[in-house]
Amino acid sequence: MQALAAEARSPDALTYPCTSTPAPGEALEVAAGVYWLRMPLPMTSLNHINVWALRDGEGWTLVDTGMNTSDTAAAWQSACATALGGLPVRRVICTHMHPDHIGMAGWLTRQHNCRLWTTRLEYITCRMLVADTGREAPADAVTFYREAGWDSDALEHYKARFGGFGKAVYALPDSYRRVVDGDEFDIGGRSWQAVVGRGHSPEHLCLYCRELKVLISGDQVLPRITSNVSVFPTEPDADPLTEWLASLASIRERVSNDVLALPSHNEPFHGLHARLEQLIRGHEERLALLQRELATPKRAIDMFSLLFRRRIGADVLSMATGEALAHLNCLITRGLAVREADAAGIGWYRSTT
Repeated sequence: MQALAAEARSPDALTYPCTSTPAPGEALEVAAGVYWLRMPLPMTSLNHINVWALRDGEGWTLVDTGMNTSDTAAAWQSACATALGGLPVRRVICTHMHPDHIGMAGWLTRQHNCRLWTTRLEYITCRMLVADTGREAPADAVTFYREAGWDSDALEHYKARFGGFGKAVYALPDSYRRVVDGDEFDIGGRSWQAVVGRGHSPEHLCLYCRELKVLISGDQVLPRITSNVSVFPTEPDADPLTEWLASLASIRERVSNDVLALPSHNEPFHGLHARLEQLIRGHEERLALLQRELATPKRAIDMFSLLFRRRIGADVLSMATGEALAHLNCLITRGLAVREADAAGIGWYRSTT
């Protein structure tokens, strides 16, 4: 999931070496043994996800899978039969638990009798969210959004749509291979290192190959849009933005600037450190802007006009609220804001300086 506040353009320091994008069922080699495929997404704002096939001996390791749809299944069947030469899939690695990344993992691992590899929190969180399918919206969640400033119509819309996550995820395999930050493992005779980030998702997995100078960055670092960083009803006091900013700084320290970054959306790019700096700087500027605005107490929903460059409709209201709360909770962590509830329980935020 991308953030609602898209970048107007990528920084000048970024370059895009690939002159074309892969058509459905096609695979383009972007580094030795590293192939770029695209899977369709049923959304107008973001109609694709990049997935990666790594040559692994006489077979393939796949990284990310696309969303559970009939179009994605058809695209994978075509790609495996033609672009990937009919060779076996040895494992499926998922960067994180969002449906566009893990949605077809269960289908692929069953089709090819192979193992899912991912981090523990991504696997467990996905299982938890899928289990909500068909449930009524929990009272805690309704209270969470009411306290953020939602009106009764918005709350009714949320309750009607709750539990849809699992519809976009094919039944997950009942076991998986855990990947831990810093793990190094062999894929096709080359060493790949696990670089774990947080904030966009609980334990997001990036893959770094020093020999190839390649980083599969998933949604942790995107070149033209920013990752959604949200607070959710399950952990209302969470501070994912602090975690995300710390993760970006850690990637800058651990991964060299000369890599070809392979993001989940948009195109492969050079200029990783410049993009990391821009993302950190941009969020620090937004935090400073919000803090100034809190000279007068505001609700979470009052922050939308400062954070986003689009109208916030019912379809993205929960995402926008989550991002606003992520910024507000970050300010609270830094001691720059406080939250106070009024008689109706609505949360009002004000600056402490």
